[in-house]
Amino acid sequence: MSVPVSRAAMWPLYATGFTTAFGAHAIAANLGGFSADAVTSLLVLGGLLALYDGAEVLLKPVFGSLADRIGARPVLLGGLVAFAAASALYALADSPGWLWAARLGQGAAASAFSPSASALVARLNPAARRGRAFGSYGFYKSIGYTLGPLLGGVLVWAGGLRLLFTVMAVLAACVAVWAALAVPAVPPLPRARQTVLDLARRLSAPAFLTPTAALAGATAALSVGVGFLPVSGAAAGLGTVATGAAVSVLAASAALIQPLAGRALDAGRLSTRTGLATGLLVTAAGLGAAVLPGLGGILAVALLIGAGTGLITPLGFAALAASTPPERLGQTMGSAELGRELGDAGGPLLVAGVATLFTLTYGFAALAVLLAIGPLATVITTLNARRRSTHTPP
Repeated sequence: MSVPVSRAAMWPLYATGFTTAFGAHAIAANLGGFSADAVTSLLVLGGLLALYDGAEVLLKPVFGSLADRIGARPVLLGGLVAFAAASALYALADSPGWLWAARLGQGAAASAFSPSASALVARLNPAARRGRAFGSYGFYKSIGYTLGPLLGGVLVWAGGLRLLFTVMAVLAACVAVWAALAVPAVPPLPRARQTVLDLARRLSAPAFLTPTAALAGATAALSVGVGFLPVSGAAAGLGTVATGAAVSVLAASAALIQPLAGRALDAGRLSTRTGLATGLLVTAAGLGAAVLPGLGGILAVALLIGAGTGLITPLGFAALAASTPPERLGQTMGSAELGRELGDAGGPLLVAGVATLFTLTYGFAALAVLLAIGPLATVITTLNARRRSTHTPP
């Protein structure tokens, strides 16, 4: 069930996607280079990075369920206000201890407004427009991922972490005011009583597991590309400018493909099943391209991973919205976001583990095989079924 709205109401939601991505990457990419703010060791740096992601893993399903209970708009606004307050906390206190508290608060706040924004994108758009809506949402989120490290670095250079946290606070506050003025109230829908068994049955159904697994795989590949492409570039003798450009190509490719994939889905030119399978295979091909030497290989990895993940993201969320009862959208989006966070953490761990035993190329290959197993198994099963039906006598 969708609520008819003007397209102007979607812009604050797109800005929310930008805020969560920019907030995650702008600070994470610049903590390590600013030791004056209590980032005095790799252990401390790892702890600060883990605070944000850990809060998201634990709290996104909780806030998604809360959005179903009281409405997604209040949770969205509360999360944005809390993000602004957590950012302002460190900007005003400028104390090493408050940096930990601010980072934890930001992660908890993002856990509230991120699944709420996804649920509102689904509720505010009819089924015929959801692919395009999620494509646009993903586009602006990718822009946040792209600009976060760059603009965050400029702000830290100009005024330290305090200036970066100040900009975060102002950005979240402005988006909160914009959303309060432009996003209409979407009342929660009546819900039948749900037991733990009902929830487990719904979250273990193929309609949930298939797109969520694809989203987790795409996020794993994206995280691996951003984290390890500079390492591959350095091993190939490339400078930081070249490897930085490769990471930008990855992010730009993912951003540009998402609106196109969403429009193709809405127009019926692309099915969810075909799109997700193709996206996983393209992403796997990108990881496999790590065997190619030099700058050409690095760019091929970046372009293909970006294209594959850009294809998967809007189709995955549109599929989840289409298969979920409207009164459970928040819970589903929160649970799917949890799957993405696990992919975000698991992909780099897998590649790093294999690379430690062998080489980084084998690490990329291991993730490529893992992503390609599902689509290839589906193709083989379909071909075998068609062959049996062809040879079965009437």
